[in-house]
Amino acid sequence: MSQDLRIALLQADTTWHDPAANRRRFEAEFEASCRGCDLVILPETFTTGFSSEAVAWAETMEGETVAWLRAQARELGAAITGSVQIRAGIGDDSEGGGGGAGRGAGDNEAGVRNRLLWAMPDGRLLHYDKRHLFRMAGEHDHYVAGRERLLVDFRGWRICPLVCYDLRFPVFARNRFDRTRPGDHDYDLLLFVANWPAARHRAWETLLRARAMENLSYVAGVNRVGTDGNGIAHAGGSAVLDFAGESMAAAGDGARTLVTTLSMDRLREYRARFPAHLDADDFELGPLP
Repeated sequence: MSQDLRIALLQADTTWHDPAANRRRFEAEFEASCRGCDLVILPETFTTGFSSEAVAWAETMEGETVAWLRAQARELGAAITGSVQIRAGIGDDSEGGGGGAGRGAGDNEAGVRNRLLWAMPDGRLLHYDKRHLFRMAGEHDHYVAGRERLLVDFRGWRICPLVCYDLRFPVFARNRFDRTRPGDHDYDLLLFVANWPAARHRAWETLLRARAMENLSYVAGVNRVGTDGNGIAHAGGSAVLDFAGESMAAAGDGARTLVTTLSMDRLREYRARFPAHLDADDFELGPLP
């Protein structure tokens, strides 16, 4: 019998520009709702909200939030992930993540990244730097883009964590298949941490479902709720979809922790019954422009 994966999606109203308050909020929710989970997923920029101003006080990999995340993962016995603003040198790829300079590097001399952190219960820390920066909000003028995906091997699962606007780019999210090793996909769970505005909520719902169906993979999307300090409203809609695009759990538009269990056996059975990946196109990703 394959290992199931119990995941928790924390949909919350992020306190604007107050990392300490947000850490306290999520720590209380860990204790209340996340015991016994394997993986806990927080929203994008969960310590500050999606803010260009927060670049000025971005933390480092030696800062309070990284230390806190590692401590909480050890305490829970679970992996915890979410993104924060991190100041790192150009080309920095410490802690086993997917960093490097990309679009925005020329405009962002400070080297701040929208960095997804992945804290393991054994103390290890991985990271992924958001590749697709949301130019309609000027994110590309304030942050350095990442280059590579992060694929995490965790408790018998392969997981690909991405950030918000990445959801709109299916080539980067594609679940490739190794034809030399039947059954070997890039990942079993694709997840997105987000601050996705209510004005484009239909796109959020539609694209999450599309990514699940086209990649024969579970998909989890974690969004925030509430109105941020820029006056942007967020409608939540955090959800877990199965490999056929069917809803397994949905959080609605209020603050809520969504807990559900993913079955590896069901995923393998579906891929064997509907092996669309065998007809997929081969491709390689080129460098950033």
